[in-house]
This record gives sequence, C-alpha cells and structure tokens, in this order.
Amino acid sequence: MGDDFAAIVDQDTQSRIQAYRVDQIRRRLSEADCAAIVLFDPVNIRYATGTRNMQVWTMHNICRYAVIFANAESVLFELNSSAHLAQGYVEDIRPSLTTDFMAVGNRAGEMGRRWVESMISLLREKGITEQKLAIDRADLTLVLESQRLALQLIEGQSIMERARAIKSLDEIDCLRRSLQTCEQSVAAMRKQLEPGMREADALAMLIDGSIQRGGEYPETRLLTTGPRTNPWFQETSDRIIEDGDLLALDTDLIGPGGYYNDISRSWVVGDKPPTSAQRRLYELAYQQMQHNTELLKAGASFLEYSDKAYQLPPECIPNRYADVAHGCGLGVEYPFIWYREDEEWGAYDGVFEENMVVCIECYVGEHGGHEGVKLEQPVWLAADGPMVLSEYPFELDYL
Repeated sequence: MGDDFAAIVDQDTQSRIQAYRVDQIRRRLSEADCAAIVLFDPVNIRYATGTRNMQVWTMHNICRYAVIFANAESVLFELNSSAHLAQGYVEDIRPSLTTDFMAVGNRAGEMGRRWVESMISLLREKGITEQKLAIDRADLTLVLESQRLALQLIEGQSIMERARAIKSLDEIDCLRRSLQTCEQSVAAMRKQLEPGMREADALAMLIDGSIQRGGEYPETRLLTTGPRTNPWFQETSDRIIEDGDLLALDTDLIGPGGYYNDISRSWVVGDKPPTSAQRRLYELAYQQMQHNTELLKAGASFLEYSDKAYQLPPECIPNRYADVAHGCGLGVEYPFIWYREDEEWGAYDGVFEENMVVCIECYVGEHGGHEGVKLEQPVWLAADGPMVLSEYPFELDYL
C-alpha cells in the first residue's frame, strides 16, 4: 500500500490500456452502425485518448473535444494554449472551436457553423461519405447548426458507457492500486482526527492525503458527523465533531490515473464506545453490504438484482440511498441499479457482465432518526465470482 502508483503503472501498461479502450469504443461504434463519435465530456476524452486538461473546468466550459473513428486514427481538438499536454498521447492534435458564450459571445452561431463544417470536412477526410456523427454531450448551438447543415447527430453516451463498463485486467489492477492510495488517505485522516475538530478539517486531511499520493480531485464533499449523517447527502460543514459522534464518509476521490476511488465507511469518533443505537445502524448497513455483495454475479439482470437486494426495515426506507449499486471506473458509470421503490425515476434492465466493477451502496438511517451509517465497496465481477477490491476494514467489533 505504500508503493508509488506512477512507478507501478508503467508506460507499457498504459499503452495496453489505451489500445484496449479505443478498441472498446470502436466495437461499440460498429454495433451502433456509426463511423465516428465526438466526445466533449472530459472523462470520456480521457478514457479515449489518455489526455487530461483542467478536468473540472472543462466540464462546464466547452472548449476541447475528440473524435474517435471506427476505422481511422483518433483526432483530438485541443485548446491552442495547451496542445502540448497531449503530445505523446495522440498523434493528430488540432485547434478546437468553441461556442461557449463566455469565450465567443455573440459569435456563437458563427463558431457553431464553423464547427459543423469542420466535422463534415473531417468525415470526408477520413473517407466517410455519410454525414452522421455520434455525440456524448450536446451543446444546443451545435445541435441547431448541425440541423441547418444536414449533419446528423445521434446519441452517443450509451456507446461510451457500454464501452467503459467492461474493464481489462490491466484497468482492474490500476483501479485497485489507485484505491489503495485512497485507503491510505482515509487511514491517515482517521489517525489524526480528534473531537473538537471541524468536519471540514477531516475532509481537508482526506483530500490532502489523496493528492500527496498522486490523486487529483474530489467529486463530492460527503463527510458528515453526528446528526448531519441523517439524512444522507448533507455536505461537509464547519460543525465541531463531538466525542461519541458517528462519522460517515463517501470518498468520491479521483485518484492516480483518473480512477474513481469510491468507498464509504462509518465509525465513532473519540473514546466513547458505540451506543446500542449506533451498533444497530451499523449492523443493518453491514448486513446489507454482505447480502448485496454475495448476490452480485455475471449473468444476473439488474431488475432481478434489485428484487433480491437486502430489504431495509420500514423505518429506514424513506431515507434509503439513491441507488443499490453502480458501475465504477473513471467515475460513477453504467450500470446504475435503482431501488424498486424508485422505478418511476428511470430504472432499467440489463445484465451484469464479467469484468464489470460495481460499487455496492449501503446507507441506513431511520426517518427522523439521529444518525446514519454509510458503507460502500467496489466489487469486481471476476470469472470465478465477485471479488471485493477494497481492503479498508469494517468496524467488526460494532457487530
């Protein structure tokens, strides 16, 4: 657990991973009968090209994109000022065009037309006669200008989600090694944590530990204590942590290599032993975790899994978590498994497949109760059954 991620994941491994990922996208493009896909989501761009550039900033400033072809080499359209970042990753790097109002103001329509014309020209350059392009995230200006110039845009996020869902063994090893840096960071934070500190102090120690170990950024601020653990999804605050408080956290850290380090743990802070109420919450969450982990297997359908998932007590159902489980790779990924109580909000069926990595989500907090317990662990659907990737221990003495 003390090894440096960058030293272990060498260039040969990275090259194999990148070749595998491009092959995954090309296979999904062929299945969709589409010759190319344009990617604006910076996480998808990273998956397809291995490049990163101001990942959070470019999530809301649309200024770089990549085009991946079923039968041709990829093209990265990068900011002129930072094209050097992609050298060594992509051979064909070209200047990007943006329609973001912040950048181009009332010239957005003009820039949109230029973008569409450049895409049509690129398709022709690659020998593609059909003016059809999959897209993962659609900017309205680009959609309207594409319609005017007869460039057919089709939904492409499903192509990327399905491609990313099935990992290579190299990816799973990298995900595991990245996760170890997260677990080290949790352990270091816990060792320093004392009653009298703020929730924000604990989160700062966690993020600092992750970055020191090669991590990149947090996606959420989900570390809370005491009464702020119930209901869940209250963000970290300046609340002073008291002796005997339950602390619950969901790491949600983008670790080394861009891998999503996603575990949740809960424990009592300070010297007081857990109360009977805290023990009961922990016991229920742990039982939910064990049951749903053992239930996971390749070939099972998503809705079947939901049906057989651990049944929470009635008093805990109103505060249930957002999902039973979700895919994990460079972020929260396909599939997303809903509670059957939430079917109307988008539950869908599908099949778990070998070499998916799935995070089992557990939260137990009574409606109107004082505290709640959050547990989560990533599980690899290996050829011989589910394999837990997380090594950070549970509080077995609470059971």
